[in-house]
Amino acid sequence: MGEIMNAINNRQVVYFPSQEVSLAVHQQGASKCYDEDGRIKRTGTIWTASAHIITAVIGSGVLSLAWAIAQLGWIAGPTVMFLFSFVIYYTSSLLADCYRSGDPVTGKRNYTYMDAVHANLGGVKVKICGFIQYLNLFGVAIGYTIAASISMMAIKRSNCFHEKGDKNPCHVSSNAYMIMFGVSEIIFSQIPDFDQIWWLSIVAAVMSFTYSSIGLTLGIAKVAETGSFKGSLTGISIGSVTQTQKIWRSFQAFGDIAFAYSYSIILIEIQDTIKSPPSEAKTMKRATLLSVTVTTAFYILCGCMGYAAFGDLAPGNLLTGFGFYNPYWLLDIANAAIVIHLIGAYQVYCQPLFAFIEKSAVERWPKSEFITSEIMIPVPGFRPYKLNLFRLVWRSAFVTTTTLISMLLPFFNDVVGILGAFGFWPLTVYFPVEMYIAQKRIPKWSTRWICLQTLSLACLIISIAAAAGSVAGVALDLKKYKPFKTIY
Repeated sequence: MGEIMNAINNRQVVYFPSQEVSLAVHQQGASKCYDEDGRIKRTGTIWTASAHIITAVIGSGVLSLAWAIAQLGWIAGPTVMFLFSFVIYYTSSLLADCYRSGDPVTGKRNYTYMDAVHANLGGVKVKICGFIQYLNLFGVAIGYTIAASISMMAIKRSNCFHEKGDKNPCHVSSNAYMIMFGVSEIIFSQIPDFDQIWWLSIVAAVMSFTYSSIGLTLGIAKVAETGSFKGSLTGISIGSVTQTQKIWRSFQAFGDIAFAYSYSIILIEIQDTIKSPPSEAKTMKRATLLSVTVTTAFYILCGCMGYAAFGDLAPGNLLTGFGFYNPYWLLDIANAAIVIHLIGAYQVYCQPLFAFIEKSAVERWPKSEFITSEIMIPVPGFRPYKLNLFRLVWRSAFVTTTTLISMLLPFFNDVVGILGAFGFWPLTVYFPVEMYIAQKRIPKWSTRWICLQTLSLACLIISIAAAAGSVAGVALDLKKYKPFKTIY
């Protein structure tokens, strides 16, 4: 991803993913150090790809699943989760086939999601896709900043409850914690590209399993303590909420579940880190199956046990809603794991946006030293770090902007629902389906074409409903919210 600058035969070569640049040194195919396209040889495997996916998927979204199932009930809740997992796996498999144009093994590579859309669909759809994808990535950065600050606040409040008792309100402002998270992301955002954050993804994936497991364990313990499963077949009852609220909250639950599964927007970028042979599509499909199976099992367990423990009172964030108070040290570990995970997930999601802006800047101002030059900074025991001033300034400004917006709109559940609804249909379903139809030349009105379009239409309806429910939730929150002053 992004531009790659390599010194070859004592001359500097700039390579852009969206351009076909012929390199004489690679005319006879891949070498030991480079792939057939002239880029440094990819080293990713099914395990690193799975780590990237799990890092992206098992994120803050898992914490809202108990609340989502509480809105839908024991029948619809798990059923909707299984349906989403199937759709995500199926459309991700379609998208994986679009990594190469033409021959699935030797065809031209598409390095980014937008490159795949450009190669298969072209025209105005490329711009539409880019706008939706990068706006969604921007929104995810905001959502992760909010989630991380909530977890940091939960650690502070958990310790406060332990010292002063559960009845003490222990109010805390989120602003300082958002700033702390933003500062850490400014530092990590200086990692140049996707290939160099594999270790961060593995750490983040371990953290995601850690806090998900703790949430699951606490839910099981709560059920064992009460000796009963709470909840109902149809979800939160009319009376606890009005009929209108029940409808809106059910729609919002769709958005929360969609957000919990969304990662298709960075699938091509993840696939571009995989080595071959075997073909990247084959490895990616196996990684997707493994990852979606693991995450679905976790989601069902966490969501269902959370609902069984709290019933209609299931909190919007399982580990920070303080349905659990003890053991406080275990809650602290879980929330610390969430923060560490979100630091990595933020980078996994933002790298495609970073690379796009930097590539565009180099293409527009190729002679600007501020944009193209790199300063070599010695790092004891490691390779020298290549500092690019434009990368430093632009990425720092991006993180600062997402942090400020997060401080203005710190509504976890509603933001998660909006992001899930906004990105689910176009990026997870519509574009993968349309690209697959174009690539495989599926005849219009054939049985397969009709089935694919029916799937796309059904997901569009779900996205619209989820967006409506989430926007209604934000409207209610804004009535009682004061910017920069609200405390929890």
